[in-house]
Amino acid sequence: MGARILTLANQKGGVGKTTTAINLATALAAVGERVLIVDVDPQGNASTGMGISRQARDVSAYDVLVGEARVAEAMVPSTVPGVSLVVSTMDLLGVEMSIAADQDRAYRLHAALSDMADATIDGQPITYVLIDCPPSLNLLTINALAAADAVLVPLQCEFFALEGLSQLLQTIEQIRTTLNGRLHVQGIVMTMFDRRNNLSDQVLHDVRSEMGDLVYNTVIPRNVRLSEAPSYGKPALLYDLKCAGSQAYLKLATEVIRRERRLSAA
Repeated sequence: MGARILTLANQKGGVGKTTTAINLATALAAVGERVLIVDVDPQGNASTGMGISRQARDVSAYDVLVGEARVAEAMVPSTVPGVSLVVSTMDLLGVEMSIAADQDRAYRLHAALSDMADATIDGQPITYVLIDCPPSLNLLTINALAAADAVLVPLQCEFFALEGLSQLLQTIEQIRTTLNGRLHVQGIVMTMFDRRNNLSDQVLHDVRSEMGDLVYNTVIPRNVRLSEAPSYGKPALLYDLKCAGSQAYLKLATEVIRRERRLSAA
């Protein structure tokens, strides 16, 4: 099937999207996958969280989107074996102005990811591409959705979760009908679950009742180690493998792979 492209999207900020991107990538690499993270959020938190300093970001996702670099030229290795990145810089804030007049402006990332046959990680073909989006519906997010095979939705266990999810699913459906007919939701991962909080239980129950099997069995707990790890430029799985958050992401990776294998066998 080639590299599977999963976009991590939610128009709401602070839901654990970047934390999920870097830790899921690390967990997938731990079981032998070769993973490319494409950071199209101008804040660049995924790049920072994987230990790529701003001084080391000579070629970025901006250069890829405006056609000045190919993916293979923009990739930089992370501190995690089996994981590389196309990093973010603040230049991405200006990408809409740079390509707004182009007819293919929504397909720039799709074209770039279609042209990476020579891109390898540790000499092996890339098996997964994870795209980390900004928390808004702009041209960067549209590019990420137009390029994806599927969307992975991180959803915080909070009161307005279902309302925000409904808006996001409408957006995904619009992209599917207008730009990318193969797009579907790979799954919804509930994040920042607090067992001490009855609201978390209620939100989890409500989302499972509404969305059924789309919701992963794995729930990501609210965990201080997950919050601390990015400040050390490491995913939590390298910072503290035994913490509850790291173990949850290992389980999530297993679920993601299982769903992908089921899809390939269908």
